[in-house]
Amino acid sequence: MTSTELEKKRLEVEKLGYSIMNLGPTHPATHGIFQNILTMDGDIIIDAIPTVGYIHRAFEKLAERRAYYQVTTLTDRLNYCSSPINNFGWHMTMEKLLGIEVPKRAQYLRVIVMELARIADHLICNSVIGVDTGALSGFLYVFQQRENIYEIYEELCGARLTTNIGRIGGLERDFTPKAWDKINKLLVTLPKALQEFENLLTRNRIFMDRTIGAGPISAERALNYGFTGPNLRATGVDYDVRVASPYSSYEDFEFDIPVGKNGDTYDRFMVRQEEMHQSIRIIQQAIAKLPEGPIHADVPDFYLPPKEEVYHNMEALIYQFKIVMGETNVPVGEVYHSVEGGNGELGFYLISDGGRSPFRLSFRRPCFIYYQAYTEMIKGAMLSDAVLTLSSLNVIAGELDA
Repeated sequence: MTSTELEKKRLEVEKLGYSIMNLGPTHPATHGIFQNILTMDGDIIIDAIPTVGYIHRAFEKLAERRAYYQVTTLTDRLNYCSSPINNFGWHMTMEKLLGIEVPKRAQYLRVIVMELARIADHLICNSVIGVDTGALSGFLYVFQQRENIYEIYEELCGARLTTNIGRIGGLERDFTPKAWDKINKLLVTLPKALQEFENLLTRNRIFMDRTIGAGPISAERALNYGFTGPNLRATGVDYDVRVASPYSSYEDFEFDIPVGKNGDTYDRFMVRQEEMHQSIRIIQQAIAKLPEGPIHADVPDFYLPPKEEVYHNMEALIYQFKIVMGETNVPVGEVYHSVEGGNGELGFYLISDGGRSPFRLSFRRPCFIYYQAYTEMIKGAMLSDAVLTLSSLNVIAGELDA
């Protein structure tokens, strides 16, 4: 909204006895750089105009000028709270286009990392909901567990937040003994921490009064908007990409899909809590059934050869050069692949014209969809409910304007 339009809006609402309030773009409760221009009747929200574009990164346009393997670093910055899921989602999209069959061991290892990422994402969302209701202790309880997950990332790929983990065709390297040790310790400490966190909040009268009935949306309206993930499941719809369109051997694991009833902040909180328990269950099954074998497919055009081979083998040197310089063409084709991201269905729509970079790549960003419904969800609510509703939707600014 331009300054002229904003002034016109202000004059209109003042005639009605209302006032205008800016929530954002730089406000500690907005979870990113985006703005809501609220029309207020005292503490009650009469109308809201959302604004995106403050963190425009042009990911989709940048992808048209990058080699396929370099697009991985763009996906990191979408939902940066669970970036490994974004990385693997992109790799699976390329594998679908290229017809690559990923070894079973690599698929299981991917599942372990993706579920760790889901837990880290939900820990952030739910602990911040607690903070926004005045409960800081829960945030401190679970953030150590999030730190433990980041240490596992660091052991696997050397990075913590924007991971660039994995490769087209599989993984860059197998899990180290130190990584397995950290994962096994997490599986012992995390359930206890989650139980402490739940004891603190789920039956807490103040927390319940603040969250039950805050920011509700019906299943019908959520489906009309295109909701997916925990925000849709909180309305009672049990849609999960891992079950509806299994990938990376998710069909090999048993887990439940938690659902709510009312689609409000409390239900969204509870669905994410139970999903973390289900993620632990999946990780335990993946470890117990982990197959032997290679960790990447035989795709030398996309998988960097070992350094010792590059130094002594001409063919390996050629592949190294082609990959690093982005000299590999891919088949002409059009594919869509989606994964169950931390926030919902994260999709990649790729059109290849046979060149060395995407002709067109579009991301299906779940947060961009949720934010469209935000205005409807907070009308008639109090300002404090608007903050809580935004927290429970878990809108990540990196997914708003790609």
